Amino acid sequence: MENQVIMDDAAPIDSGVPGLNHLMRGGFAKGRAHLVEGRPGSGKTTVGLQFLLDGVRRGETCLYITLSESRRELISVARRHGWSLDGLEIYELVPPELSLDKSKYQSMLHSSELELGETLEMALAAIEKHKPTRLVFDSLSEIRILSQGSLRYRRQVLALKSFVLLNDITTLFLDDLTGEQDDLNLHSVCHGVLRLEHYVPAYGAERRRARLIKMRGVQIRGGFHDMVIRPGGVTIFPRLTAADHAQVDFGADAQSGTGLDDLFKGGLPRGTSTLLMGPSGTGKSSISARYAYAALRRGEPVYLVTFEETKRIILARAEGLGMDLAPFLESGLLTLDQVDPAELSPGEITGRLQQAVEASGVKMVIIDSLTGYLNSLPEEQQLLLQMHEILTYLNQQGIVTLLLLANHGLIGHMNTPVDLTYLSDSVMLLRYFEAEGRIRRAVSVVKKRTGPHEDAIREFTLSSDGLSVGEPLSQFSGVLSGTPRFDGDRASLMRQSQPES
Repeated sequence: MENQVIMDDAAPIDSGVPGLNHLMRGGFAKGRAHLVEGRPGSGKTTVGLQFLLDGVRRGETCLYITLSESRRELISVARRHGWSLDGLEIYELVPPELSLDKSKYQSMLHSSELELGETLEMALAAIEKHKPTRLVFDSLSEIRILSQGSLRYRRQVLALKSFVLLNDITTLFLDDLTGEQDDLNLHSVCHGVLRLEHYVPAYGAERRRARLIKMRGVQIRGGFHDMVIRPGGVTIFPRLTAADHAQVDFGADAQSGTGLDDLFKGGLPRGTSTLLMGPSGTGKSSISARYAYAALRRGEPVYLVTFEETKRIILARAEGLGMDLAPFLESGLLTLDQVDPAELSPGEITGRLQQAVEASGVKMVIIDSLTGYLNSLPEEQQLLLQMHEILTYLNQQGIVTLLLLANHGLIGHMNTPVDLTYLSDSVMLLRYFEAEGRIRRAVSVVKKRTGPHEDAIREFTLSSDGLSVGEPLSQFSGVLSGTPRFDGDRASLMRQSQPES
């Protein structure tokens, strides 16, 4: 029996916040006091309510003690998230006129009208009356103000911590950082510390993130993790760590059913990433659609995330090339995720991708394009680090990944906004070239880590009949320098339909 008590002591319990349990490797420590800190509007109250409502659903007694927000405000917050606070005990120290419960008018006082000792005595009396298993104390800033000194403030928090520990109550102390210089005092007192932050970029929607600073006895997943507050509550998107996921067995190479397979000498190996580089309009999206169409016809789920184009345009372009993707979209075999980089954080984008892989058994992922993905990150180095984790994770899952990256410029000298060639297992280069007064397209594979590839440069065409790849252009030069030039004869070029007069 004693061993069972020891095992249950500080055992993790569900936080009620999607993604947060992952950071804490299970949840909040049972019977311990935790600190949730952040500036006003960062999501502390919402996290606290989610924690308590999870306990209510499990049949636990849960208590919310508020010194800063009224019952009316809490009910309003819950209503906007579609929650009911039925079954949740709320004890407030606020003016009667702010309360919705007229029966308790005579038992409410404003905390500023009480001495510190009286405030704490009333709070402890409420705890003893309801005997909760989960408690949220909102907020410590009021205690800080009444304490009028860091030493007295620390002692009062220690007293509260000792009381909840003695009564085996899992507690969240909320703090709005009004006295940030005293934060380390609270960090040393509490069993765990969660910080919530929000900031506004130069353009786009505000961004939020969470950081688990400490959790005693737990190897936490530290660092910043993106989060959102939407109807339904707070959701945290843990930073993707490829090492947390096991490697799966790989299958046969993924083929396109076109001459592109000859360039790769068989197709794209499972568990590899391929970077398609070229100026805008050279056919990167069309080639990726061809690989997706072939995978869908094999019955393999495909996840396509697009930053620049709408679903309508993607479907129309594919249909114009003889590939009808609409039936696969309707059946759920194809997931087409249109993303606005100004609205979604990189963590949420990664979370969507990971969910598609784990929920739908995706076999191919297409990111169109990395330019849009880069716009969702403030720094290039962050893109490289995050993309490294994403590609490692997808490779371990045996997924074929296609990355599209547009060059700056159309002809002549070109460069890319970010260098991802060293992260990619294969690189396909697309270029324009001129012959007989017409603009043509050339394709070549310049890198393949997992085996041999063809080193020839081939012309390819896009038409209503689909994608066609011609014979190697032995007299074509200058593609790698960014100034492609063809010096051969007409016979070695592919036939193209002439425009109608």
